[in-house]
Amino acid sequence: MNKTYLKLSLDLDFVLIAITASLKDYVLCHKINTSLNFDFEKIDDHEVYFNIDENPLAFSKYYFFVEQGEIEYYIINNRNAEGFLIPEMNKVDFFMIIHQYIDKEDLNFILAGLNKLSDIQVAAQIDPRKLRSRENLVM
Repeated sequence: MNKTYLKLSLDLDFVLIAITASLKDYVLCHKINTSLNFDFEKIDDHEVYFNIDENPLAFSKYYFFVEQGEIEYYIINNRNAEGFLIPEMNKVDFFMIIHQYIDKEDLNFILAGLNKLSDIQVAAQIDPRKLRSRENLVM
């Protein structure tokens, strides 16, 4: 009897920026909105099931959409009272996820703008394919 295998692959076609800042999520978004002219708004939490027989963990999530280029920006909190969204990145407080194509110049502008904010210790681009818990970032 022939066996058929189903191979699933995650859509990791996005830019991921790790942000370390000891701020509340809404304060961080307000500072980014005012300094970088973004318009992040709170949306439903990002829920992740770590164990199938337990309730999901919820992480606060903010959204901003740019019609020109149809670029979607998300800011997701990496920690809540029960744990981390990406446990191997436990020093990171937030992730910015950018869906759709963004050129290197725009990405560098965002990174430079984030790093200029006095309350952000560091903001750096990371490769989501190198994370063990990368499936937790899929929207």
